[in-house]
Amino acid sequence: MHADEMAEDFPVVGVESDAWEAVTRLAEQRLPGLVVTDPKGRPVSILPGSQVVRILVPGYVQDDPSLAGVLSESMADRVADKLRGKTVGQLLPDEAPELAVVNDDDTIVEVAAVMARLRCPLAAVMRGGELVGVITASRLLQLALAPPE
Repeated sequence: MHADEMAEDFPVVGVESDAWEAVTRLAEQRLPGLVVTDPKGRPVSILPGSQVVRILVPGYVQDDPSLAGVLSESMADRVADKLRGKTVGQLLPDEAPELAVVNDDDTIVEVAAVMARLRCPLAAVMRGGELVGVITASRLLQLALAPPE
């Protein structure tokens, strides 16, 4: 099986997309992350859900988790304020996570190897410089565990 046969339609956001809308989509659709594209529509990074979760927690609490117990739940309510007026690109860390990018004719093992090396839950499938779909880690596992036909 080749990557283009494994690929599915998947939400993609541009680096200039509204951060609030992107995170809302991430949450509502329970996605592991979103593929982030440049202005020409080429995949450049991934916005993983784990990166967005970091927005909920102040840096000093990330450094010392024992402080989490003294914060009120209303801290999470302020996430909307942290997202409004920002772009997806502004949510990415300085060293944005590398997105797994594979060719449309790569095999399941080749796709798995790239995703494993990058520890990336998504792989963008490319054909001739165009994005044809995305393979999620759960989709890859589903196909790898399927009994042979």
